[in-house]
Amino acid sequence: LSGFISTPWQLFATWGVMVGIGCGAGTIGLATAVANRWFVERRGLAVGLLTASNASGQLVFLPLLAAVAQSTGWQSVSWVLAAVMGAMIPVVLLFLPESPRSLGLGPYGAPIEIVPPPASTNPVAVAFQGLGRGARSADFWLLASTFFICGFSTNGLVGTHLIAYCVDHGIPEVSAAGILAALGVFDLIGTTASGWLTDRFNSRILLFWYYGLRGLSLIALPFTNFDVISRSVFAVFYGLDWVATVPPTVALTNEVFGRKDAPVIVSWITAAHQLGAAAAALGAGTVRSSTGSYFGAFVASGSLCLIASLLVLRIARSRRAAAAAA
Repeated sequence: LSGFISTPWQLFATWGVMVGIGCGAGTIGLATAVANRWFVERRGLAVGLLTASNASGQLVFLPLLAAVAQSTGWQSVSWVLAAVMGAMIPVVLLFLPESPRSLGLGPYGAPIEIVPPPASTNPVAVAFQGLGRGARSADFWLLASTFFICGFSTNGLVGTHLIAYCVDHGIPEVSAAGILAALGVFDLIGTTASGWLTDRFNSRILLFWYYGLRGLSLIALPFTNFDVISRSVFAVFYGLDWVATVPPTVALTNEVFGRKDAPVIVSWITAAHQLGAAAAALGAGTVRSSTGSYFGAFVASGSLCLIASLLVLRIARSRRAAAAAA
């Protein structure tokens, strides 16, 4: 439909609402449900690989789509994306089984006996019941607030505005898309490694470092002249950390709320992530329009990440204290 639009409200309806719903339905909550269903051991690595696949798509498509948009217009990009996603429908239906049980197997690392049969319930009721249980926990709000900051500092700021930031520094749009693709390469490495680390180390400590280093890289960027060296350093350090927060966040959610409720809770904190992204997309654009620079947006986002690095240390604090006392 977006290939036929001609007015702003149609753009809002297609890309803002329809694409937003579609993207939201296939994000971290789905990856968590799949990983919990298929893995008992090495679940962190599974979440890391599923999340890192987002970076693989970015690496493949961003330079291609930027070139298509520059040569034939942005509506051609809509046709390319529609064709690719349409081609994936039969692949998913034919080759992706619903669960290990459908193959006569148990999840990786566990016998089939522990796999409960699927419950026949109202998904809307399950979602809001999960929200009700989560909202009564301080840990839910800590997870949601830190993931809000995650979305603010990734999809909302860098994912939305980095190309415009590059253009402000005289870099053509296609080359700027290449920088985002380079971020995707290091994101693939960093998020996969984060999954491996999550299976072995304290998720709170990992998140402390991830948010802290991300914050420092965002604060430092506007103080550079954005030459080849500074762009390369930023691509490496920020790219390694871009979505590395997901595996330990999912692991903490599993720890706090249990494997049964975790997918629903992760979906709600992912909603907070997307709200953070929306806030940064609008806020950074407003800052750029009013001041002529993204300086304030990057410094504010980096500062929020430093705050998040401290907040994550408080997650499940009462549980840890009770366990230590016992």
